[in-house]
Amino acid sequence: MADRDTSHQIPQHDAPHGMEPYDMSSEGNLGALSQDQQEKLNRFKIKTRIENEKYLREHPEVECLISGFLQSVLTSRPENIREFAAEHFTDSDLPTAIERKLEDRQQRIKQNRFLQKV
Repeated sequence: MADRDTSHQIPQHDAPHGMEPYDMSSEGNLGALSQDQQEKLNRFKIKTRIENEKYLREHPEVECLISGFLQSVLTSRPENIREFAAEHFTDSDLPTAIERKLEDRQQRIKQNRFLQKV
């Protein structure tokens, strides 16, 4: 019996959690990528997600910047979001505000650790 080309078979598993489903364009046709290409892409996506998560854990100021900006946007509801963002991120008080948020964050982490021990 001749070897079958398995490079275009439908995957026997779902796409990684939180990622878009596979491109299943038609019956028996995986779509744009072969199974091998899709597996390589999945590994790349997972590796990238892990690297991004590590970076964000090492740089909590990113979370403070984003959450502070979103809080300001939702509170102010500006008409011109681009102008508002430019003003927000060039505010000379922003570094001080971020430092304060980081200190508050560290204090909450310490309190949570203490409460977990109790």
